Amino acid sequence: MAQRTVVFIHGLWMHNSSWQSWMDFFNQQGYNTINPPWPGDSATVAECRANPQLIANRGVTEIADSYAAVIASLPEPPIVIGHSFGGLIAQVILGRGIAAAGVAIDPAPIKGVWQLPFSALKASFPVLGNPFNFKKAVSLTFKQFCYGFANAIPEAEAKELYERWTIPAPARPLFQAATATFAGKETKVNTSNTTRGPLLITGGEKDNIAPPVLGKASLKKYSTAVVTEFKLFEGRGHSLILDSGWKEVAQYSLDWLKKNGF
Repeated sequence: MAQRTVVFIHGLWMHNSSWQSWMDFFNQQGYNTINPPWPGDSATVAECRANPQLIANRGVTEIADSYAAVIASLPEPPIVIGHSFGGLIAQVILGRGIAAAGVAIDPAPIKGVWQLPFSALKASFPVLGNPFNFKKAVSLTFKQFCYGFANAIPEAEAKELYERWTIPAPARPLFQAATATFAGKETKVNTSNTTRGPLLITGGEKDNIAPPVLGKASLKKYSTAVVTEFKLFEGRGHSLILDSGWKEVAQYSLDWLKKNGF
């Protein structure tokens, strides 16, 4: 029997190589793994930081289409695991019916989720606070990273993650998500597709960028005809796939996939 492929999808401000620990973990469990970059991403963190113009002005649909093109080259529909905006992309892909199962870890909100917690607004303000950022790539300062990603871990660990993985990110997806309630279809997910694979949505109790209320609200948009579940990770922030507690999330995701036949 052919090994199932897991496609890892990174979010804003993270380089695709930040999935390496997860890839090693899933490889050891008998899966094939790939971590395609977003359009415009360079091969290394340093190159991304040196060439932010290549990343700028990339929108949700372009990013999702780039992953769909990768998936089309695979022998069978893969599992998609995404974090943050990658979790939104994973849901878009799953809704298109081209993935076998999906895990959306602390995902950005899909269209139709109207809740806007203060912490999410504050975490996004470095980008959304300036409309001229729309077509630009924006980097987070360490202080901004600590609030948005690393508020639940020690500062020394936060510094290590910031220096190792962070890259400039296109502002366009954040603006698309922020205005989705009123206009635009870029963050729309086909939640009524009853032929899709099962979906796990997670939330970190202390996540400032994507508080659990957003994941729970997304869950309510889905048809109950297909397995769709929410898991809360207590005491965890948005860095939960990167920090020293990453294996707890990876192990839960693996167990959930196996429970659902993958």
